[in-house]
Formats: sequence, C-alpha cells, structure tokens
Amino acid sequence: MKARYQYRFYPTDQQRTSLAQLFACVRVVWNDALALCKQCEKLPRNGDLQKLVLTQAKKSEAREWLSNVSSIPLQQSVADLGIAYKNYFDSLNGKRKI
Repeated sequence: MKARYQYRFYPTDQQRTSLAQLFACVRVVWNDALALCKQCEKLPRNGDLQKLVLTQAKKSEAREWLSNVSSIPLQQSVADLGIAYKNYFDSLNGKRKI
C-alpha cells in the first residue's frame, strides 16, 4: 500500500513576489525557445537551445533580468520543451499514444 500526503503552501508576500518573478522568467524562456524551434527546419538540441535562449539572452540588455532568478528552472523549461517535441513527433510516428 502506498501512502499519500497532501501539503498546502502559504507563501509570504516576499515569496509570492519571488515565485511570480520566477514563473514569468520561465514563461519567457519557454516562449523564446518555442519561437526558435518554429523558425528552424531541424529541431535544435537542448544544449544549443540553452546557449541561445539562456546564455546569450542573459548577456543582452533586453533580457538581463533573467539573471535575477535561479538558472535551474530556466534550464528545466528548455528541457521540458524538448521532451514535449519528442513526445509529439513520437505520437505522429505511432511510437507513442496521444
């Protein structure tokens, strides 16, 4: 038998602000990576996407605010996009159910 636990999180005002900032940055990185994937004929690798969307973007003045949050969730959003694309193409080829 497996145990199941349920937790509730009551963030402070500072934590809410930090979480909102993090979620906004993750959304921007996801959308930037998705736009790059749509422009390319061949799907870029996750490492290449991270270089373009994270490393290069943090160096630009327009996206320097991405440096204010942890890089791990930003990297994970790029990885999740790669998994989403893989699952989509696998479902088209019949390797995965929709």
